[in-house]
Amino acid sequence: MTKSYKIGVIKGDGIGPEIIDEAIKVLDAVSVAQGCNLKYTEMLLGGVAIDETGVPLPDETIQGVGKCDAVLFGAIGGPKWDNLERHLRPETGLLGLRKEMGTFANLRPATVYDELINASTLKPGVIEGVDIMVVRELTGGIYFGEPRELLEDRAYNTMVYTREEVERIARVAFDIAMIRQKRICSVDKANVLEVSQFWREIVEEVAKDYPEVELSHMYVDNAAMQLIRDPKQFDVILTGNIFGDILSDAASMLSGSIGLLPSASTGEGVGLFEPIHGSAPDIAGQGIANPLATISSASMMLRYALGETKSADKIDAAIKKALKEGYRTGDISDYDAKEVVTCSEMGDIIAGYASK
Repeated sequence: MTKSYKIGVIKGDGIGPEIIDEAIKVLDAVSVAQGCNLKYTEMLLGGVAIDETGVPLPDETIQGVGKCDAVLFGAIGGPKWDNLERHLRPETGLLGLRKEMGTFANLRPATVYDELINASTLKPGVIEGVDIMVVRELTGGIYFGEPRELLEDRAYNTMVYTREEVERIARVAFDIAMIRQKRICSVDKANVLEVSQFWREIVEEVAKDYPEVELSHMYVDNAAMQLIRDPKQFDVILTGNIFGDILSDAASMLSGSIGLLPSASTGEGVGLFEPIHGSAPDIAGQGIANPLATISSASMMLRYALGETKSADKIDAAIKKALKEGYRTGDISDYDAKEVVTCSEMGDIIAGYASK
């Protein structure tokens, strides 16, 4: 019996529509080959939603997301909407959507493709074979802790985590480790922060339910150094909101191009899958955007939201084959390119490989 899934599609602003179209092209190709049916529903978010409805996150989008198995998202924002009041800006819509979806876990892989090893600023010997998954707690910690205050002579924020928040993000990380190399490094600052001591204790409690997974701990300052010195030592990195924000951006640069990296925000309900880059309005409509991060996000959607592991593997292999054959979009054309292709052409190539 053919499996059927409902996929919410939020193209957004700038290059969003272009890169999402290519991801859907690849999804359609691989779903036919693997015998599953994907049904898409388009929804509005960001600047385009403001233009059409007056708000960045329409009620129709909130309601529609709840009826989906997963949501594929492009990018939002641009100069056109920069001067709006904060509650009307595109970014506020995205934050609101994540809150409505209960996406407390942010998954950020950092994978170095052999074919693009020279794109990184680090030596090839340091980054060859790097494959890291950063699991970042997304809805707690210092960004959301109360009380918080800004006064004339002082300002303060509070880092707060509850037992439930730490337990649930830890279980996400351990579950992911079980299908990878079964190694987790939990990153904190337990030598000076009580909240990190609390974090570490709870992570160790959760680890007892996963005896096959090797757990280690590292202070965040050392982890930042080790990501640059010896990134291959890491498999899964588990950490809180602010530390994960910083470390995931550092890890993303191991690959050499932000246009290559996907992400997933998962949690209590429907997952949101998106490239980590922005809407790039300066190149929108020119057909030169790199769709690889969005196509990789579609692969993560298949793997982590739908359980379609074989289809995800097909897409990942197709991306690697396209790069091995020398196909490059303009942003990575300086690195062993045999043929520079457009956004749409790259989608065609990967879809062709993934369908076989």
